[in-house]
Amino acid sequence: AEHPIEAAPAALDAADAAPLPALAESDSALRAAIGELVGEQALLDFFQMTGIVAKFVATVDNLPRAKVATRILPVRGPGGALAVDGEGEARVIGAGNADRYAAHLRLLESVDSQRAAAAYVRLYPLLQQAYRELGYPQGNFNDRMVAVIDHLLATPAVEGPIRLVQPKVLYEFADADLEARSAGQKLLLRMGTANSDLVKKWLRQFRADVTVAPPPQ
Repeated sequence: AEHPIEAAPAALDAADAAPLPALAESDSALRAAIGELVGEQALLDFFQMTGIVAKFVATVDNLPRAKVATRILPVRGPGGALAVDGEGEARVIGAGNADRYAAHLRLLESVDSQRAAAAYVRLYPLLQQAYRELGYPQGNFNDRMVAVIDHLLATPAVEGPIRLVQPKVLYEFADADLEARSAGQKLLLRMGTANSDLVKKWLRQFRADVTVAPPPQ
């Protein structure tokens, strides 16, 4: 493994953790762990309550790919449609679109990244099992997690409004390079620079607690 979880700084706190349930019976343990991080109300408001481990692992694995199916998301998405300003070739992502993510960003900022990393390490055997059952029998999930974080951190910062086109029903980025980006990077681009910067800051802190190697420059 490139990033063995046993070597992570957060692993120091997990040595005396209670035994974990079987993966198929792990939802209650995950609900309890998430509830400790975000509170009971946020747990009810934001999180899907069944198959949490498998959904989390599949979502992480899919973020660098072209699409992430909504049915595997462990967290409910923002409400409403993409906010668009302008018409025709002057259409851009609307100035108010970033507001759609405000509740999710408040939730993320409320979660201490070190406590989240400690919970991740404590529950890691379940995540590792789910990753192998996803189709990676020799895989190491923390390697994938770190690679995905680095991929998200590499999302470009775009100055000014992002232009859109609408070839069919759905909007696409007018810039071919942006349109070719992964589902995870497009999500960060859609939420706006300020929100994206907050997500990246949190991910850098979390990454530091689940690996000893610094991110690529």
